[in-house]
Amino acid sequence: MPEGHTIHRLARDVADRFAGHALDASSPQGKFADGAALLDGAALTATEAHGKHLFLGFGPVGWVHIHLGLYGTFRFGEGVPPEPVGQVRLRLATRPGESPAGPLHYADLRGPTRCELLAAPEKSAVSDRLGPDPLRAASDPEAAWARISRSRTSIAALLMDQKIVAGVGNVYRAEVLFRHGIDPYRAGRDLTRAEWDALWEDLVALMTDGVRKNRIDTVRHAHTPEAMGRPPRVDDHGGEVYVYRRAGQPCLVCGSPVATGELAARNLFWCPHCQRERPRDP
Repeated sequence: MPEGHTIHRLARDVADRFAGHALDASSPQGKFADGAALLDGAALTATEAHGKHLFLGFGPVGWVHIHLGLYGTFRFGEGVPPEPVGQVRLRLATRPGESPAGPLHYADLRGPTRCELLAAPEKSAVSDRLGPDPLRAASDPEAAWARISRSRTSIAALLMDQKIVAGVGNVYRAEVLFRHGIDPYRAGRDLTRAEWDALWEDLVALMTDGVRKNRIDTVRHAHTPEAMGRPPRVDDHGGEVYVYRRAGQPCLVCGSPVATGELAARNLFWCPHCQRERPRDP
């Protein structure tokens, strides 16, 4: 499932291509035909991302709420749109003559978990159910800390709970805990405030970098392939990481085998040496 940096990057990419233009909207698959009919000819006025949720604003028509889920994709093209291939839930396209100085653009949405047209109060209700997002400037990490600091649930599970922190997925969860030497099974209430502040600050930096690069890189300079003289990582996820999908491989810091387990139906990765549980205070 795409993590928050992908959705924020997608919001930016949609705005770059379509903002201010009246668009052709259609649902070749037919599952969003009524919504597309209302959007057809309307101008894109805003794009927003909150965690893993994308919102496309079309003025008085409303907001298209998109959640890609596990299988959704949003692909861009340039020029006159070709005949749709596969199950296209929503196609957006600039109209010839709308922007004579620039190329035509189109985008196809396939396989999302959610694609729906919402009024402004309904959009707000979706956001109200989500926790603070490290990529939204107005987000307050205090709200997340208030829940984490009194929870018996593991910090690894809490970071993946979108009602607590929005946008963090399996990769950022594993990597940020490794970078701060925190055992993923430690209860949220056993974190110190200083540890939470450091985790949040690091998530902001890592995810902002992810938006810029359009991929996840989490290793510090001393552990890059160039610095260590090792081959670059080869994985369809891309990016240089410490523990994610590196089960059984040597930790880049201590050399111990990276461990894996299952937590809340998701694979968990950590270094048992670098992320040892700290002694509890007496």
